[in-house]
Amino acid sequence: MNRKYFERTPPSTRMTPFGIFADQSGYEPQSIKRAVIPFECDTFEVRGVCGSVCYSGKTVRKGYDETSGDDVYIADFTPLSKEGRYYIQAGGRTSAVFGISPNVYKSVFDKVTKAYYFLRCGCGLDERYAGVWHHGKCHTETARLWEDRDTQLDVTGGWHDAGDYGRYVTAGACAAAHLLYAYKLFPKAFDEQETDIPHEGMPYILSEVKYELEWLMKMQDSEGGAYHKATTALHAPFVMPEDDREQVFVFPVSSMATADLAAVCALASGIYAEYDRDFADRLKQTAERAVRWMDGHTEFIGFTNPEGCNTGGYGERDDHSNRFWAYAEMYALTGLVLYHDKLVKSLEEQFPETAMGYGEVGGLGALSYLMCPHPQDDELADRFRTAFSRKAEKLKAASDSSGYGTAMAADDYNWGSNMGLMTKAMIFALGDVLLGDHSCREYALRHLHCLLGANPLGISYVTGEGEFRCNYPHYRPAFADGIEECVPGMVAGGPNRYLSDPFAKAVIPKDTPPMKCYADDTASYSLNEITIYWNSPAVFVLAYLVNSI
Repeated sequence: MNRKYFERTPPSTRMTPFGIFADQSGYEPQSIKRAVIPFECDTFEVRGVCGSVCYSGKTVRKGYDETSGDDVYIADFTPLSKEGRYYIQAGGRTSAVFGISPNVYKSVFDKVTKAYYFLRCGCGLDERYAGVWHHGKCHTETARLWEDRDTQLDVTGGWHDAGDYGRYVTAGACAAAHLLYAYKLFPKAFDEQETDIPHEGMPYILSEVKYELEWLMKMQDSEGGAYHKATTALHAPFVMPEDDREQVFVFPVSSMATADLAAVCALASGIYAEYDRDFADRLKQTAERAVRWMDGHTEFIGFTNPEGCNTGGYGERDDHSNRFWAYAEMYALTGLVLYHDKLVKSLEEQFPETAMGYGEVGGLGALSYLMCPHPQDDELADRFRTAFSRKAEKLKAASDSSGYGTAMAADDYNWGSNMGLMTKAMIFALGDVLLGDHSCREYALRHLHCLLGANPLGISYVTGEGEFRCNYPHYRPAFADGIEECVPGMVAGGPNRYLSDPFAKAVIPKDTPPMKCYADDTASYSLNEITIYWNSPAVFVLAYLVNSI
């Protein structure tokens, strides 16, 4: 990558000024409250922002934490429940300021949700809604098929996927599904949302997801298959979206994109029927056409970038979990036995039944079945409940042994590790609301605490949130707009022990512990990019927490 694009980026060695690590958003009054101290000390104090001591206690040594390389001491200040703003002091060091309040996560919830508005493609961002980050219309020209340049298509709209300006069906379907399930499970959180963006007589989040769904439906071909992606041939330079004027191409159909399109449209149809019947009908028709295509193409049709293209590939090894998810959502929508038979048949293949990332979506299919309003096979429903329960118990054990309270193994610190962090928190949220295991709430909170500052770098991985936060993501507008403060609410990819880009390899020593393999620098796409499906698990988890206020 040409370094000239990053001349104003600060040094990647920017270090936290804080030696004690706490959730920089804060803690709910009745929750367990712990901060991590990575040095030996016996006692600690919690002080109000005025400096007065509000709580004092003894630390407990947790011991050596392999993923961080720290010898960890825990400062537990759970008894402190008075609303206010505080910081922790011990051994001559301090933490960032944090809050204690019943609605302490409302602000960050609003930010990570509104982030999708800033990622809209095919339109300008109005200053009324975007503030200083407004910009002109982008990517409004007609696209061309990669394999037949004479064929033109209107695929305008949707969300920019990540730090680049590409749009990808599998990634978009996954992110939209996370948001739709968040709404379906935790509607109160969205009903009370005060995010200021254009909406259409429905809850804000549904208006935003509708913008993506309209684009997803445009990606269906005449036979029902879904084109895999719409991008330029090469990644754009670090310019504003309206200044990226290269030709957009539509790339060939893949079976996983088609299955994901069917699944998310079926899921959405049942939700939007209450607000927009015509839109819900179009979604159902799109899903039905995609399933007919799937039934006629039982072979796996994957995707790899053709020669001359370097944008995201989003390739997968198979489409087993994608097909299962599609049939599960179609059964949930229609109650037709034929879809139930197909989802059962799809379970003959092996895939993770609790996974909810873009590459493996079996957990979304299992969730669909467990929430289905139509008759269920008791044995199958028990199978899925047991899978989620066992997964939660396994993650609890890992969390309990971790110095920072997360269920992240060393190998989990890969590209987009914060997605893994938050999808594990999703498992705990489902363990609480679907399985009735209310102890899961504390484990979900632990993972959120890590995202928001209770980690060995003491950084909040959400732009615009926290006293010491990431601010220089690998995100083109954040560099090209010339504004020092980044658009708020973007979740950075996070630590990646594999150092998968040249910049990361140059600045981070190979023996760095996994949790510390991170740099807040625009040049590092494997550590600090943002994506729509890294934000969406965070929205889900925060909706779960805000919903219970």
